[in-house]
Amino acid sequence: MTEPPTTQQVPTCPRHPDRESYVRCQRCNRPTCPDCQRPAAVGIQCVDCVKEQSRGDRSTVTTFGGRASNPGVATKVLIGICVVVFVGQLVRPSLTTDLEFAPVVGWSEPWRVLTAAFLHSPGNFLHIAFNMLCLWQIGPYLEQLLGRARFVALYLISAIGGSAGVVLLAAAPPAFLTNAQVDAYQSWFTGVVGASGAVFGLFGALLVLNRHLGRSTAGIGVTIVLNGVLGFVIPGIAWQAHLGGFLTGVACAGAVALLNTPQRRRYVWPALAGVLVVVVGLMVVKYAGVPVDLR
Repeated sequence: MTEPPTTQQVPTCPRHPDRESYVRCQRCNRPTCPDCQRPAAVGIQCVDCVKEQSRGDRSTVTTFGGRASNPGVATKVLIGICVVVFVGQLVRPSLTTDLEFAPVVGWSEPWRVLTAAFLHSPGNFLHIAFNMLCLWQIGPYLEQLLGRARFVALYLISAIGGSAGVVLLAAAPPAFLTNAQVDAYQSWFTGVVGASGAVFGLFGALLVLNRHLGRSTAGIGVTIVLNGVLGFVIPGIAWQAHLGGFLTGVACAGAVALLNTPQRRRYVWPALAGVLVVVVGLMVVKYAGVPVDLR
């Protein structure tokens, strides 16, 4: 007697049962059609195994514990915002006066401490060009060290620190201000714009982080000194914002460096928030000593 012939089942893709699939996933050994195949180190894997593996992978972290990402993206976004706003200033001149920062309006319109950092002098193209060049040169490097989110936080907190420097170093006017006294307290009423406070914060952070890593800081040190001197020599430059941003950036980077261990990295964000609270608190204390009608 002879046995009847057996019918061999044709393998089909689990995701597409109507397709014959003779290629199998190297991981789960299931049939996989061309649309569901993904290249692997050896052979192919199915799309389901690739998704499962990606969920199980731990995210790569940066040198200082941030989430690793393509460096330079946040820097480009910040530059793009500044350029778009600058074009808006040229098209609508009132945008500058609406968003610039001056100590006299800081209390009633506190958002200006940040918006001013995205404005630049409409009559001086070198102003935005120089700030954006500095941001382009050091931004991607700091993104690579810190991760995108922490880099943006550093930039924004330093921008606020720059405005804080303008407030803290401005002469607070008395309750009754005569015309003869206006010049002596002009810094309280003068508006400032520019990303230089935030950029100087990046300078300060770069100095701290490079020293923590044992890398050379000679180049950035010379750059900081030269820019600092220019702030005192060239009229119209708010050196107070440079100083405030620089010190704030140093404080932020110092917190990141001190907490750069696997056990302490969870405290980096609270530490950055603490720096912001201190900066804002110092401004509040300064405003508390100023007459209400001059805030």
